[in-house]
Amino acid sequence: MKTFFILLVIALAASACGFKKYVWFISLGYGFAIAAVGAGSLIIFHGNLTTGAVIQCALLIIYGIRLSGYLVYRDVKTAYNRRMKGEVKTNDEVSFGVKFAIWISVALLYVFQTSPAWFRLMDNRGTDAFCVAGVIISAFGIIFEATADLQKNSAKKKNPGQFVSSGLFSFVRCPNYLGEMINWTGVFISGLSIYHNATEWICAVIGYVGIIYVMFSGARRLEIRQDKNYGSDPNYQHYKSTTPIMVPFIPILPIMSSPKLRFLGIPLTGYPQNKSQR
Repeated sequence: MKTFFILLVIALAASACGFKKYVWFISLGYGFAIAAVGAGSLIIFHGNLTTGAVIQCALLIIYGIRLSGYLVYRDVKTAYNRRMKGEVKTNDEVSFGVKFAIWISVALLYVFQTSPAWFRLMDNRGTDAFCVAGVIISAFGIIFEATADLQKNSAKKKNPGQFVSSGLFSFVRCPNYLGEMINWTGVFISGLSIYHNATEWICAVIGYVGIIYVMFSGARRLEIRQDKNYGSDPNYQHYKSTTPIMVPFIPILPIMSSPKLRFLGIPLTGYPQNKSQR
């Protein structure tokens, strides 16, 4: 429990930037917190380091720094803030109580998401097949997500008013989210050999299911926004009808934009909305 609370404090400190601008809890603060927990785990468990554990924590650091760095670049160098004006509540519209609740909730989620990595270090379990498989899957997901971000940014520079359907976006409509899910699937898989009690299983499952929920919620919000912006474009309608929204090789999921799916629209979805709707 002591380790959990130390890492929670680290996540809280790293995501506290959200008090300046509340969406940062789930955008910049998200990346900062994941990187900080990865670095903190290496420091706390410096005596238990193995090759697999070090690589896994390094991937968390790389993931978090890349994400936050990209978000800063996007906000500073692109017209994202102007395009999103009116779509996201301003800082003054959110009470301190709501900010505090979001802060605590997301920090807990970030610690749970990363728990397979620090469980391995805490239990001094070394590098096994699940660790190796998880690291490979996570690395692929990070590269996939970063590639999608770069491709979308490049396409938007050339044609800001056009939806993106090239590169990885010809494979699925939300490759950013797909890469994110692949990354965290790898993190979860890496711990399948080390979850030895109910508490560890619960923490890992909450973290994994939580981020998957966030991704589907974000995809729904993006679907609604895309329909609003490009719904009258026959090219977009063709693209939408022939390209899976997020998970390849399964039905298109046209219900994602349905107003009935309100359970996919809670405030926690601000991170993926802010990340991909640029």
